[in-house]
Amino acid sequence: MATANQRSVEVDFFRVMVLLVIVLDHISGSALSHVMLHAYAYCDAAEVFVFLGGYATAAAYCTLAARGEPGAAARRFFKRAWEIYRAYLLTALLMLVAGLIIMLSGVHTPILAYTGLPDLQSKPLTTVFNIVSLRNQPYLASVLPMYACFALAAPFAIPLAQRRPLVALSAGVLVWMFAPPLAHMLPSADPQGWGFNPFAWQLMFMLGILCRLHPLTHAFQQSMSGKRLTRLAWTIAIACAVIKLVLESQPEAGHYKQNLAGFRIISFLPLAWLAAQAVRLGWVARIARAWPQVVTVGRHGLTCFVSGTLISITADTALRALAAPPSGSAAFAAGLAADFSAIAAMLLVAGGMQYRQRRMPLPATLPTGLARAAASPHRVG
Repeated sequence: MATANQRSVEVDFFRVMVLLVIVLDHISGSALSHVMLHAYAYCDAAEVFVFLGGYATAAAYCTLAARGEPGAAARRFFKRAWEIYRAYLLTALLMLVAGLIIMLSGVHTPILAYTGLPDLQSKPLTTVFNIVSLRNQPYLASVLPMYACFALAAPFAIPLAQRRPLVALSAGVLVWMFAPPLAHMLPSADPQGWGFNPFAWQLMFMLGILCRLHPLTHAFQQSMSGKRLTRLAWTIAIACAVIKLVLESQPEAGHYKQNLAGFRIISFLPLAWLAAQAVRLGWVARIARAWPQVVTVGRHGLTCFVSGTLISITADTALRALAAPPSGSAAFAAGLAADFSAIAAMLLVAGGMQYRQRRMPLPATLPTGLARAAASPHRVG
């Protein structure tokens, strides 16, 4: 995808697609969400985002390690965990603010119960403590504590994956198998535990790491074995789509996603292989370079994710406030307008970040290792 000194435009493209899908998927009246990944596969944007997080994390680590700075790499990831935790607190605050706006507007939406505002009203000090200690994770903030765990584990997991890939994969599978009981070790005021069990989702993160550290060669992908894998991937992907669209009658239970059920991995892997073929053929790079403003969203992933949580709730609440019809052409038009408004808002956020970055060059007083890390073409997560 990219050389050591070149940022992967394909990873940025996939990341921006995932960020936009996450926003649209959380707008209940969205028109475009009906054609997103979750509609025809047993995985969704979460798998793609975590996998890309592992891939980008390994790329960032390798960039620093290649300069002979493994200590700087470890410090960078510990710092990144703190940054993600702060982003979690900000997102949790935004969820509370969103809940307050929803309550004051008088809009009836089930989202209000998930924002944490009702708990804050009844038990303010306990709620604040629970949020800070990760015991309560309001609505869309719940994915970030898992990412903070991955950032803390990266300096240990990546060297192991470099030297002993089979051991790293086996360890990931073993932890995934015992993920539900291990989840009880995590601080949680909810009997169901964290919305994303990091002991389960670390396997998807590890798969991303291994794909970056030990990629299959283009020669293998073009070989007869590679072509057989491509045919198998198409077969599994089409079978999942048929089952999902035609045969399935009940929605997926929440704990399947929470603990990364095996059938979600089986559904994701063929799609990842097909995406890799699109990358190999140059299709993704051509699309990404034709839409540089869109790819900017992927280069500011954490900021755009945090902003996207508020954007999606705002769009969802606006649809409900306008009393958009539940079905029909009017509902489709209203949902489509909300979708494009949300996408435009995300592009504005990314454009603002890009402008700010250009106007604020790195200070010359940064320590050498940190300056190099900040200037690295690969972001952490």
